[in-house]
Amino acid sequence: MRVYLNLLSAVIFLSSPGAASAAADAAPDTDVRPVIRKAKEAPMPAAGEVPMLMTRTGEDEKVWISIERPDVAALETDLLSRSPLAQNERISVYELTVPELDELSVRMQDRFRRSPGFFAHDSLASALEDLEEPPAPPARAFVIDQQEKVKPMLDMVKEESIISTIETLAAYKNRNYRSATGISSSKWLAEHWTEMAAGRPDVSVTSFKHASFPQESVILTVRGASEPDKVVVLGGHIDSVAGSGDNPAPGADDNASGIAVVEEAARVLLASGYRPAQTIKFIGFAAEEAGLRGSGEIAAAFKKEGAAVQGMLNLDMTNYNGSAKDIYFISDYTSADQNAFLGKLIDTYTGYTWSTSKCGYGCSDHASWTKNGFAASLPFEAKFNECSPDIHTARDTLAQMGGRAAHALKFAKLAVAYMVETAK
Repeated sequence: MRVYLNLLSAVIFLSSPGAASAAADAAPDTDVRPVIRKAKEAPMPAAGEVPMLMTRTGEDEKVWISIERPDVAALETDLLSRSPLAQNERISVYELTVPELDELSVRMQDRFRRSPGFFAHDSLASALEDLEEPPAPPARAFVIDQQEKVKPMLDMVKEESIISTIETLAAYKNRNYRSATGISSSKWLAEHWTEMAAGRPDVSVTSFKHASFPQESVILTVRGASEPDKVVVLGGHIDSVAGSGDNPAPGADDNASGIAVVEEAARVLLASGYRPAQTIKFIGFAAEEAGLRGSGEIAAAFKKEGAAVQGMLNLDMTNYNGSAKDIYFISDYTSADQNAFLGKLIDTYTGYTWSTSKCGYGCSDHASWTKNGFAASLPFEAKFNECSPDIHTARDTLAQMGGRAAHALKFAKLAVAYMVETAK
């Protein structure tokens, strides 16, 4: 991969003298993959030798982002007026502070109705990896043959359960990944899922702690009965925002509705006594709105561990019925094969209608899994440009959606069919 490297920034921020030297010797249109490798392989400084840049917190804390170059031009913001640290034909890498990261999220939402629309990283080396082409997911055959298990479980999906979870999460002032209420909402979810899992020795709940921000991701794991090393993931993001800062952000649709769908699939699994052959992980991701930070860290960890992820289903915004069809599969930065399989699940098990739409670069947590080489999909509530107009405001409440969760119910039934037909 050919990239154009800002040499001064590379010298300052790559973590080892060897990496800095390699960057300093580079010329425009230089292959920087060796620089990336050296930065990743460099030993951490000993205690007391940590550079000041690595210890800054709050407003001085550094974050690196990857973002599409056309978006940079269209934003017309001073935030990205500086030279990028690196870029290729499509993607640019910049360094920001945490407050600038929050401001960029707001600008992306205002300009494109797409947030975040970029990936945020804790290191330059990690951000530079986004300039490389992602690995293709392993090929697999999708077969639908679990009707005897799926159909009775679909009858167990309840709108009331989904409403309850949406209401509970939306009652927090906001679920910002750095706010007190954002931290509390994650802890509530972990406690609630632990209560759900009681009595099942094959089920566990853990909190995934992130090094750079306080909100934790939450993972409910159902261990596979016969092929536990194979993993199916259903997830959605916990956090919610309205502008930057500690503003009221109930986030009923974005994304209490997605978490409620993930939870309803888990609840049905537990209530039915179903024991999947493969392991299923239900995940509430932290810090999606700040650049897919929670899912990015978790998906990268799965890749590093060599996890055999069979598929990932991302639930993000499920309860605003804004378009003619019931469900829209996001077709960019997702798995075409898995999307087609999901469409067949809808045709087989429901009377719902479906189509496709696009949402762009880094638009939600599925993109973290796609770039790490896993098959991922995002079933969405409407055409992307016809989704809820109230997200990222104090108006994103259940009342604004009629006080019902009938639309989200459709996604919960799809999620149940997906987990049973995939984790068999």
